[in-house]
Amino acid sequence: MLSKQPFERRIIIAFVLMTVVVSGLFSRGIVVVVHFIEEYLVSEELGRELQQVLDEDLKQGRPPRLDASTQFFASDLAEYAIPERYAGLGEGFTEIEAGDEAFYAYVKEIDGQTYMLVQDQSEFERHEQALFDVVLAGFILTVIISWVLGLIMARKVMAPLSRLAQQVRHRDQLHPLAPPLAPGYPNDEIGQLAAAFDSALGRLHQSLERERLFTSDVSHELRTPLMVIATSCELLHEAPLGQREREQLARIGRACEEMRGLVQTFLQLARDKNQSAFVDSRSLVSIADEQVNRWKPLFDEKGLGFQYRVEGQDAGLYNPTFLSTVMANLLRNALHYTEQGAVCLVLEPGGFRVEDSGMGIPADQHEHIFQPFVRGSQARGEGLGLGLSLVKRICARQGWVIAVRDQDGGGSCFSVSLNEAA
Repeated sequence: MLSKQPFERRIIIAFVLMTVVVSGLFSRGIVVVVHFIEEYLVSEELGRELQQVLDEDLKQGRPPRLDASTQFFASDLAEYAIPERYAGLGEGFTEIEAGDEAFYAYVKEIDGQTYMLVQDQSEFERHEQALFDVVLAGFILTVIISWVLGLIMARKVMAPLSRLAQQVRHRDQLHPLAPPLAPGYPNDEIGQLAAAFDSALGRLHQSLERERLFTSDVSHELRTPLMVIATSCELLHEAPLGQREREQLARIGRACEEMRGLVQTFLQLARDKNQSAFVDSRSLVSIADEQVNRWKPLFDEKGLGFQYRVEGQDAGLYNPTFLSTVMANLLRNALHYTEQGAVCLVLEPGGFRVEDSGMGIPADQHEHIFQPFVRGSQARGEGLGLGLSLVKRICARQGWVIAVRDQDGGGSCFSVSLNEAA
């Protein structure tokens, strides 16, 4: 369909169609006018000559004075008998074509008798056909020229739009020092479009900047109370407490450590990727060992089996904050959604996977669960459904790939590939 064609092509098509219509009507008008004038002038001329033959030549008893291309016929004169092929012609002007020959006939009836002039117009028809050929050639040439001009004008019209698209596509317009687009264009529709882009990008930059500042400020402000909580937990460990109180104190300590990890994660997400916080300094196995020591007691406490396997050595170095957050969130989900059986953390070259024997995830929700505030149909814990969303955001930022699939014997398997890291 025309609406699905590129804008430049649509301009060319519209330009050519307009030329076809205008030039076609003009050419058709030339043909119609030529035929009308031809019929009118020839009819007038033949009628005048026929009347002259009847009034002057025949009355004076002499043969008709006509040129070599014109013949006179009469129904009441034997020497001018009407040929068979001209019999039955109606009164007035008639054009006759016989192969390559063309004749004009003018018939007049007086007192029941028929008088006729027939004029050979083969030469005139050839000239007329040549004229029509010229008109046709001019029409075709006009269409070709209109296509060329349409192409040139379309490119000229589209050049500012293409330049604007390239600027929006390739320039870092969200950078606070990026120059506005509108001053580089005249105050026309394209200039207004550039101004609209500037306005939209400006609002987007402000929104992202507010989000970055909010995340950064909140993360900084949370460090102090978290430090107080951690210090208080250390002091309480030295106090004489009962078993139940010590369990609650350990739970507070774990929550404090998780919060500190999240604060560090959000701080790094709020920073530019080229800052020193994004140095890849830890190996996959060292981070996994740390997470195993942290989460294995919780699996044992819930009565779940926990396996930790290394199926191949990985020599890469990764951002410890981001990789710890991704691995911890996946292990936490496995803990919450597995009621019996076991959870397995498997390291492999260039990535890892977390397998569980839980309730599994319906196939139609495999992509949906990575969206913010989305939880499974049988949610566990007190979370808001932000864990997997945070994991997806970290993986996208680092160039990692996360995927989920169902286990053959039930449960889910989350795999993270680190080979795509930028």
